[in-house]
Amino acid sequence: VGFSGAANAETMLLALDNFVGVSFWLISMGMLAATAFFFMERSSVAANWRTSVTVAGLITGIAFINYMYMRGIWVQTGDAKTLYRYVDWLITIPLQMVEFYLILAAVRKVPSGIFWRLLIGSLVMLIGGYLGEAGYLPAPMLGFIIVMAGWIYLLYEIFSGEAGRAAEKNRNKAFVTAFSALRMIVTVGWSIYPLGYVFGYLTGGIDTNSLIVIYNLVDFVNKIAFGLVIWSVAMSSTGARSK
Repeated sequence: VGFSGAANAETMLLALDNFVGVSFWLISMGMLAATAFFFMERSSVAANWRTSVTVAGLITGIAFINYMYMRGIWVQTGDAKTLYRYVDWLITIPLQMVEFYLILAAVRKVPSGIFWRLLIGSLVMLIGGYLGEAGYLPAPMLGFIIVMAGWIYLLYEIFSGEAGRAAEKNRNKAFVTAFSALRMIVTVGWSIYPLGYVFGYLTGGIDTNSLIVIYNLVDFVNKIAFGLVIWSVAMSSTGARSK
C-alpha cells in the first residue's frame, strides 16, 4: 500500500496541471544544471574571478539539495512549509551578499569590513525571519521588523555604503553593469521574501500552494540569474585581460 501510495503521489507530481509539483521539478533541474555549469566554467575565468564563480556554484548546489528535500516532503505531505527554506536561505543568502565583496575584490583592493558587514547584515535579516516564523519571538511583527531592518541595511551598503562607493570608483563597464544587475536582483527579487512573510504568515491573503510556486520561481531567478551575471562579468574581464 505504501509503495502504491508513493507511486500515485509521484504520478500526481508530474501532472501537467500540478503547478506546485512541476515547479519543484523545474527548479531542482535548473539548480543542478547551473551548479554543473558554474563548476565547469570555473577553469575558464581568470584566477582572480574563480572564487566568485565557485561560490555561485555552491549557492545553486545547496539550493538543489534543499529543493530535492522539499520536493520529497511535498510528495509525502502535500505541503512544504516556508521554514524548510531557511535551511537553504541561511547559507545561500549570506553567500550571495559575500559575492558583492568577492567581485569587488576581483577588480580592486577593498577593506575586509565590507565582507563582514554584508555577512552579518544578511544573517540578522534571516535569523529574524526564522525566529518570527518559527514562533520564537513574542510577536510575529518583531520578526518582520528585523527582516526589514536587515534588508534595508544591505541595500544601503550596496548602494550608498562602502561597497556601493567602491563599485562607483571602478571604470570597467562590464563590472559596473554586473554590479548594477546584482543590486537590482537584491532590490526587486528579494522583495518577495518580506512580502511572503507578510502575506503568508502575518496577514494571510495568499494560499500555501501559490506561495510555494512564487518562492520557487523567485529563487530560480535570484540564484541562477545572480550567478550568471557574475559568470558573465568574469568572462568579460578574462577576455579583456587576454587581449
